[in-house]
Amino acid sequence: MTLFVKKDLSAYAVRAASWHEDIQALRGIREAVFIREQGVPPELEWDEFDMNCIHALASDSAANPVGTARLLLDGSFGRMAVLREFRGKRVGTALMHWLLREAESRQMQHVTLNAQVQAIEFYKKFGFQVTGKAFLDAGISHVRMVLR
Repeated sequence: MTLFVKKDLSAYAVRAASWHEDIQALRGIREAVFIREQGVPPELEWDEFDMNCIHALASDSAANPVGTARLLLDGSFGRMAVLREFRGKRVGTALMHWLLREAESRQMQHVTLNAQVQAIEFYKKFGFQVTGKAFLDAGISHVRMVLR
């Protein structure tokens, strides 16, 4: 399934990505955002779930990878990252719509995520609710959120 979002004559395509076939694009985005920009240690960024989860990859109108996210089979969203120059241009929205449709197609009754505190309002727009108190993950303040 591919979802297109248009804004300011730019189009973003979101598609399922294979960890094996699209690893360069997926890793490149996450390294740029999490490791270089946010200072997450590489050993905390890469885990055993990457090879077995559902990855979403957003590309611009020139087919350049600009954002990614993943869905674990237990209904957890994570590793959402959009390259800095594409933030505020609805790439994250396109990724979220794709992930929510994917979760629905898999008949997941609820989905969860650990949101960075500054992104809480973004996720609330999709119906997610905060559950619990803030906690540190890789030195960054997060909260658990759920959508039923």
